[in-house]
Amino acid sequence: METPENEVFRDSIATIDEKGKRAWIYPKKPSGRFYEYRKIVSYVLLAFLFSAPFIKVNGNQFLLLNVLERRFNIFGFPFWPQDFHLFVIMMIIGVVFVIFFTVAFGRLFCGWICPQTIFMEMVFRRIEYWIEGDRGKQIRLDKQPWNAEKIRKRATKWTVFFIISFLIANVFLAYLISSDKLLEYITEGPLENMSTFISLLIFTAVFYFVFAWFREQVCVIACPYGRLQGVLLDNKSIVVAYDHKRGEKEVGRAKFKKNEDRVASGKGDCIDCFQCVHVCPTGIDIRNGTQLECVNCTACIDACDSMMEAVNLPKGLIRYASEDNIEKKAKFTFNARLKGYSAVLLILTGIFAGMLFLRNDLEATILRLPGQLYQKKENNIISNVYTYKLVNKTSDEVADVTFKLLSHEGTITIVSMDTFDVARQGLEEGTLYIDIPRSEVDSDNIKLKIGVYSGDELIETAKTTFLGPISYQ
Repeated sequence: METPENEVFRDSIATIDEKGKRAWIYPKKPSGRFYEYRKIVSYVLLAFLFSAPFIKVNGNQFLLLNVLERRFNIFGFPFWPQDFHLFVIMMIIGVVFVIFFTVAFGRLFCGWICPQTIFMEMVFRRIEYWIEGDRGKQIRLDKQPWNAEKIRKRATKWTVFFIISFLIANVFLAYLISSDKLLEYITEGPLENMSTFISLLIFTAVFYFVFAWFREQVCVIACPYGRLQGVLLDNKSIVVAYDHKRGEKEVGRAKFKKNEDRVASGKGDCIDCFQCVHVCPTGIDIRNGTQLECVNCTACIDACDSMMEAVNLPKGLIRYASEDNIEKKAKFTFNARLKGYSAVLLILTGIFAGMLFLRNDLEATILRLPGQLYQKKENNIISNVYTYKLVNKTSDEVADVTFKLLSHEGTITIVSMDTFDVARQGLEEGTLYIDIPRSEVDSDNIKLKIGVYSGDELIETAKTTFLGPISYQ
């Protein structure tokens, strides 16, 4: 089936030319009220991103994602592998929230909050404008031969890009191994920590590749969220949209002519200046409708409003709007679909809050030593040997730890010690014996309940099994 002429643009993307080669995008430097708002949001988020690994709450790093040691801090609260179920709930909440937000407001996250967009548009692209100039100057520089000017500008740009990529890699590493370790490695020097330094250079190379060359291709090709929005958006979703009713009217778009009565001529308000195309960081024409490549960055809104003001026409030809708003003048409503997502999100958040509230500060695991049978001791005592593991999830030391049987008569003996301490966010492992009189053993596999005490205070309970004789005579 042949593609209609007005839909041909969907057969290809703006970053690939007719021969299948990379088509470099030279977006014009944006300006306008939305761009100023985006700068404020971006710089606040950048400040948070660079400072979060170095902020401490009760001695804990504010954000830590130490996958190697399986230690995580979220907003200063430590999480351990034993809290994996909490991470699962958090991830599900995140996915539902993204779906809910996309259904309501499209790809707004990509244009305003996504780290890729913030770094590309508010850091690397602005440096590029500063060194090479705006769109026209960049195009001319790219076409001119490698003379002294081109070498100087490109070398300066690439050097600055590498330095910033190296800085981002250091911050990224602080999230992974902790800021304390990073500062320790920096103080010791790269020769003392060569493996970490090599990892740092690899991260730097990845960031440099993304921001110096791959750029908008991340949003167009690599990012799964761009594909996700295609199945989530509907005619009621608020997106950056071109008002084709007003822009085209009866005759269609046309160049602006001074002293022309466009209302009488039937021409649309779009003056076909292509400023919305030139300013787009992914190179699309927003007038073709909602597209996969659009990241809702609002650069086209600012460009169009500027042109409308210059030719004395109403602003808002490109604006945040839904298809129903453009076609039917329908206002945004909190429809049944959004209510359903809200209900699911509220339920999941409630479950997560409850699980977080009931989360134990100290996790105790007591297991029978594999392969060991019970032992018979003097005075009709049956003994089993166990391993224990205590994880302290708090920022305070748990002192004078002992174990006591709560469900049966008997004694617990810790190997090589009577009591011990568990350091803040620490792990203690060891071996213990549980001795129970035969009169208490009424089956070959009984369930025990064990109390973990700090001094005289019961702080946790654990369950385990006790192996005994098949029957008691």
